[in-house]
Amino acid sequence: MAKEATFYENVERNFNKAAAYTRLPEGLLEQIKLCNSVYKMKFPVKTGGNDVQVIEAYRVQHSHHRMPTKGGIRYSIHVNQDEVMALAALMTYKCAIVDVPFGGAKGGIKISPRNTSPAILEKITRRYTAELIKKNFIGPGLDVPAPDYGTGEREMAWILDTYLTLRAHEVEGYGCVTGKPVSLNGIRGRTEATGRGVVYGLNEAVSYKEDMDALGLTTGLAGKRVVVQGLGNVGFHAANIITEYGAKVIAVAELEGAIYCEDGLDVKKLLKYRKSNGSIIGFPGSKEIKGENAGIEVECDILIPAALENQITIKNADRIKAKIIAEAANGPITPDAEEVLLKKGIMIIPDIYINAGGVTVSYFEWLKNLSHVRFGRMNKRFEEFSQNNMIDVMEKATNKSISKRERSNVVRGASEIDLVNSGLEDTMIEAYQSIREAKKKKNIPDLRTAAFYVSIVKIADAYGSMGIFP
Repeated sequence: MAKEATFYENVERNFNKAAAYTRLPEGLLEQIKLCNSVYKMKFPVKTGGNDVQVIEAYRVQHSHHRMPTKGGIRYSIHVNQDEVMALAALMTYKCAIVDVPFGGAKGGIKISPRNTSPAILEKITRRYTAELIKKNFIGPGLDVPAPDYGTGEREMAWILDTYLTLRAHEVEGYGCVTGKPVSLNGIRGRTEATGRGVVYGLNEAVSYKEDMDALGLTTGLAGKRVVVQGLGNVGFHAANIITEYGAKVIAVAELEGAIYCEDGLDVKKLLKYRKSNGSIIGFPGSKEIKGENAGIEVECDILIPAALENQITIKNADRIKAKIIAEAANGPITPDAEEVLLKKGIMIIPDIYINAGGVTVSYFEWLKNLSHVRFGRMNKRFEEFSQNNMIDVMEKATNKSISKRERSNVVRGASEIDLVNSGLEDTMIEAYQSIREAKKKKNIPDLRTAAFYVSIVKIADAYGSMGIFP
């Protein structure tokens, strides 16, 4: 029996498929593909009394073609070197696709956040940060971590505090990590950024009549039936925001099982129900879907896997009934399963594009930290003043007046969240257009290969600009 490919090997396989469409030198392709730095560490943490736990952790910097490197930190009992290397590689390609000037990186700590007390998690996080500082694997110009599976604002705040304690003289120290609380120089919109980016990307993808006709779908998200796997940060926000576009979430799958409601699920109420009851099963108005992975096998227009990698494999690919799959998670579809899905005519919007919203807004946060000023602070009132003057002039010229309500709807300077969401939407639209254009121009059969092609070419151009490769 053939050995099953690892996550990292799957990423390399996708890279090689796309590289075949380029005319780049083998040496350059090898440099782009391989991880530049891998740091594996083990350190002790006291867990109470005389008990000591030895923690296994990683930080991988995949590419230094742009600095700093950028990527989240994952807390999971399943963390291993292969997984972190794969995720770091995906970050490199993801950043290139959305024109975010970072090299790719990723971190991971082999621990279960659910079964570890906050006090111990804090100890582990702070010690991990100290280890990264020792080896120059963190810093606003070196390597900038962010949240990932099992981590969030709390952990990023601990990292920031540890960094500033040990690097107190750095005036740009707040840029050492992103995904921080807004009160600690984070940015509005970062928490929901990945999920929002998924919706922006989907909205652009379904806007092309030619592509939707091939799937037997109408253009636009309105009326689309959506299934979401994973009600974590990304899955929840994607599910919640997509309903604002007129779509309905008919099924949600989580660790404890899956539920279905043809009329649509209120995901805000569902999340509250799960927090109160510890499960989505039994949510009023829904019915349980029996069977392992049965949730993602529900017939729908759009499937959003937002959990972990390797959720759709050769074992269940033939039972997937979605017409579009948007990979909100990293690597949820194995290459063998992808071949089956593509033969069925399913459109797969790849992870290295569709879940790039997080790193895009992290980039905005990093810029905010380096500039030491909140977006919108300098121009919001000026814009409102100018718009008010313009309306006054129009009223005098036409001898007509508008109501206070109408004026308030028109006169509005851009706030930080407005600018963040606008920048994110523009980024996702332009990136999808570049992928779709490359797919058509190079006659590439699928969006994933086209996305890898776009990123490889952009990274190669960066190396060419350095004079390292011709």
